[in-house]
Amino acid sequence: MEELIDLYDENRKPLGVTIPRAGAHLKEGEFMLYVLAIVENREGKYLITQRALDKSWGAGWWEVTGGGVLSGETSTQAVLREVGEEVGLDVSNESLVPVHAYKNVDLESGDNYIVDIYHFHLDITEKDVTLQESEAIGCKFATWDEIKELADQGVFLHFSRLRQALLAEKAVNC
Repeated sequence: MEELIDLYDENRKPLGVTIPRAGAHLKEGEFMLYVLAIVENREGKYLITQRALDKSWGAGWWEVTGGGVLSGETSTQAVLREVGEEVGLDVSNESLVPVHAYKNVDLESGDNYIVDIYHFHLDITEKDVTLQESEAIGCKFATWDEIKELADQGVFLHFSRLRQALLAEKAVNC
């Protein structure tokens, strides 16, 4: 099934345009929305998943759960869906306010997007996680130092953005 996305301007105002996500090459002033979910357990470890080996980008790399906001969805609806689909967790009773957001503009490749990052604190273990096989081949709870080590090896996605999100959240909560 072809995934459709809505396009937005840099201020998140819908442009009234819906396009297929696959092969999208966005122009100046056009953005798609993504969400990322930092899932932290009671031990202060973060749920990370290893991407499926058939992924066209970052195959086998580690990441946090996330994905594109589909046409007609809000950021909140997308994070609920992505966390449910990819790792089988229900976060609907958690705070559904992004802790950080950022914008990427890459006109050369047409890869313009806005990302909302959510942070969930759950009382869970790996036994509570059900992976979507088409998305991930493994998961684990990792310390921040372990995640940094994966990033230093060049096999962890979005590390600097996740660090920014956690730092921003900490600054707000101090």
